[in-house]
Amino acid sequence: MKMHLLADPVRYPRMTTAELRESFLLENLYRPGTIQLAYVDLDRAIVGFAAPEASPLPLPTDDTLKAGYFTERRELGALNIGGAGSITVDGKRYDLANLDCLYIGRGNREISFASDDELKPAAFYLLSYPAHTNFPTTLVKKEDANPTEMGSTETSNKRTIYKYIHLQGARSCQLVMGVTHLASGSVWNTMPPHTHMRRSEIYMYFNLAENARVFHFMGPADETRHFVMRDREIVVSPGWSIHAGAGTSGYSFCWGMGGENQDYADMDPVPVQTLL
Repeated sequence: MKMHLLADPVRYPRMTTAELRESFLLENLYRPGTIQLAYVDLDRAIVGFAAPEASPLPLPTDDTLKAGYFTERRELGALNIGGAGSITVDGKRYDLANLDCLYIGRGNREISFASDDELKPAAFYLLSYPAHTNFPTTLVKKEDANPTEMGSTETSNKRTIYKYIHLQGARSCQLVMGVTHLASGSVWNTMPPHTHMRRSEIYMYFNLAENARVFHFMGPADETRHFVMRDREIVVSPGWSIHAGAGTSGYSFCWGMGGENQDYADMDPVPVQTLL
C-alpha cells in the first residue's frame, strides 16, 4: 500500500505541474490480476482497484493500518466498472454486474473479489474510510441507485447522477459514493463548481476512450489549476478546492466523499465568474 501525502493550500500556488500531479493524482492503480491501494493522509482515505482475472483476490491488510484485517476499523465501498463478478464477505457471496456497488461495513474479516469470466473480467474500484460503528453489508444495483438528472444541453453539462452509498441509500459511517454519467454531447461535470470544507472528495474517471482525456480542474476560485487525466485515473480534492472537469469525449466518473457531513446537498457554490 502506497502512502500518499497531499500538499496544503499554502504550498499549492507555487507547485509545478509535475509536483501537483504527484501530490493530488493517483495513477496506475488499475493492474489486472492484482489489488493496488493507496493510503491518502486526507481524511485517512484508502483508494484503489481490485482486478481479479482467473483466480479470486483476497483483500489483505497492511502494516500501515496496524490492524488484524482490513475492515477492523474501516468501511469499504466497491463499485464494479468491468464485467460480471462477485465479492465474498465472510462467506457470503454478492454478485455484481457492471455498475453495481457493494457497501461493506466494519468488522468483516474475510473479503475477496472474483470475475465470472476471466476474458471479461470484473474491475472493482475501492474506496474506504475509518468507521466508528458497524453498518450492514449492502448491495446496491445500478437500477436502484436513485438516478437524478442535472444540467442541460445548452450548458454542455447534462448528466445523470446515481447515488449508491448515502443517507437515503446504503447507510455508512462517513462514506458517500456514487457515479455520474455525461449525456451524449455534454462534456462538463460539476460546473458551476463548489467546495465543501466539511468533507474531502475523490474522483475516479472511467469509460474514457484510450486516446481521450479529461481536463480536471482544482484549487480555490482565484487560483485554479488543471490535470490532464486518462481512463481509470484518480484525483483527490481537499475541502478548500473545487472539483470539476471537461472531457474530449464521453466519460463517467465515480465520486466519493468522507468527512463529518453525509448530506449530499451540503456544498458552498463557487460562481463561474469568480474563477481565475
